[in-house]
Order: sequence, then structure tokens, then C-alpha cells
Amino acid sequence: MKTLVRPCLWRGLRARAIGEAMTQITLRRPDDWHLHLRDGAMLRAVAPESARHFGRAIIMPNLVPPVVTGAQASEYRERILAALPEGSDFTPLMTLYLTEETDPADVVAAKQAGIITAVKLYPAGATTNSASGVRDFDKVRPVLEAMAEHGVPLCVHGEVVDGDVDIFDREAVFIDRVLDPIRRATPGLRLVMEHITTKDGADYARSGGDNLGATITTHHLVINRNHILVGGIKPHYYCLPVAKRESHRQALLEAATSGDASFFLGTDSAPHTDPNKESACGCAGCFTATNTMSVLAEVFEAAGALDRLEAFTSLNGPAFYGLPANEATLTLVKGDPVQYPPKILTDEGAVTVFEPGFPLHWRVD
Repeated sequence: MKTLVRPCLWRGLRARAIGEAMTQITLRRPDDWHLHLRDGAMLRAVAPESARHFGRAIIMPNLVPPVVTGAQASEYRERILAALPEGSDFTPLMTLYLTEETDPADVVAAKQAGIITAVKLYPAGATTNSASGVRDFDKVRPVLEAMAEHGVPLCVHGEVVDGDVDIFDREAVFIDRVLDPIRRATPGLRLVMEHITTKDGADYARSGGDNLGATITTHHLVINRNHILVGGIKPHYYCLPVAKRESHRQALLEAATSGDASFFLGTDSAPHTDPNKESACGCAGCFTATNTMSVLAEVFEAAGALDRLEAFTSLNGPAFYGLPANEATLTLVKGDPVQYPPKILTDEGAVTVFEPGFPLHWRVD
């Protein structure tokens, strides 16, 4: 099992206790290694929600049309910065959307110029706005080889889209059919398994060496497939990859709270307006940017792992990407339940904030 590159610092950690109960923690400011901000009115409404608590975020490129060149990534970054509150020091880390026509030279040039941090691979049709993704993986081999040579990480949505593969098996099948062959063919490639949802994904991430990491979302630590389907369909719990059995959620929880450097936070916070979620063909995604840190503190406390929250949210991700941990800190205080707004209002319509189903006693101070 991989261990932290550095010890868990808990820099400036303070705890006020009643008996053995910790009621205040201070950790390095967290980062979000998988975030959807969209564009236009939606971007302007949701960007401040992430900027409030997070120092940096890997920004997903699946706009319409997608962000496929360095120039487009630079332009999108400027729109994000313009949407942030005055005085915000939030840093968007840009990515390119990998297509079968992606130019390896443009990828390398964008990385060397500091425009992008990574490239995102979507299997065509796997999730929201993924129609321009990859169908023939042999066609992107030159890009992957150039990325390996120049140290550009690949962020992967790890699901096959074959009609004969059950939706609950798509992640495990992707590991065998696609991911492992890619890594064997391009051994120097740094790769992130994004939003893993299964024990298979967690086990594979642990076994992959220093060039392999995995993000875990806030909502996949909380919900299983029963939350979506039992007692009526709950569209605001529907996401892709879809939540799996409880045994898989438990495996994700063990991975996230283990301190293992393979695992770090990527919320996959994905805003959709309520009509687009609550429809006959509802969009996939949970919007968690607003309350993630409170939810995670509850989850880690229940697991007896508050001392490992900083590793998951603030240390392991920067270490994988070769970046310094944030110098700024964030303090969480436990007390009466925190009341977050149930919805974020945008000029496109209301976006429902993820409801974990239990009280949140930890607030960001």
C-alpha cells in the first residue's frame, strides 16, 4: 500500500474536547481534484460555492462545445476567474478534453505554458456531454505517449459504454478491458481514476504504483444505489458513475479514510437545474460544492478517522500532481447543526444542493 509522500501535517491543528470528543480541527486548505463549473450564468452562480472553501480545483472540460485546445482552455480559465468573487484566491487548474483528433503537440505546448494541468478522457457516451469522447483508443495512443514523455497526467472517466454490459459493472469491466491495457502500453503515463465507485476500483488504485491515483466523491461516500431507488426514484442522487451496492460504498469509505496516498478528494460536483434533474430523462450529477467539507467531517468522524481528513482533502492530491500543499488553512468547528441553503439560484434556474440525509454538525469557521 502506498503511503503519504510526507507525514500528515495537520499544520496548526487544534482540538477542543469535551472528554474525548474533538470539536475543532484546523487543516490545510483543501483542493477539489474533479469539478464541473459549466459556463455562462451557471458558472457565475456556482463558482463562488467552490471558491469559498477550496484553494484549487481540476476543472472538467466537457462544455458544449468541449474544451479541446490550449487556446480554448486559456479562454475558459479567464471566464472562470471573472466569475469569482472579488478578492478570491481560488485557482482553476485547466484540462483538455481528449478526442481522436487531439494534437499531441498542442497538449504538450499547453502543459509547458502552464495553461493546463491534465487531459481528460471520456469514453464516448459515458456521461454528460461526452459525445465527443474516445471510441477507438488506438487513435489516441500518440497523444498518450506524448503525455507520458512530458509528464501530463490523464484523468479518466472509467466506464465502458457497451450496451451488453450492466451499468453497475461498467467500472470493473473498464479496468480490465481499457485501463489496464492503456497502462501496460504506456507505462510512464500518470493516470487518475476519477470518481471510483467500486471495491474493484479501490483495489486497482492501491496496486498501481506511484503513477496511479484515484479520486473519490463526497456523495459516493454517503449514498448507495438504494438511496436512488428505494421508496421512489430520487433524481438528485442520480449520478454517473451510478452509486453501487453498500459493500462498494464501504470499500470507498475505507479507502478514503485510510490515509493511503492513492486516494484524494474529487467532488465531481455537477450542477444541473432542477427541471433537468427532475425529468423523464434526468441529467446525472450531484451538486456538493456548497457543503462538502461539512459532509466529509461527519463521515470521517463516524469512521474514527478525523486525523486523516487532511490527507484526503489537502495533501494526497497535491502530492500526486507534484504541487505544494496549500499554505492557507481551514478550520471546522463542531456544534449545532449547520443549515445550508437547499438550493442555489441561478439565472438558468434553481440547483439543488446535495442532501446527505443526516445532520451536519461541522461548520467551516
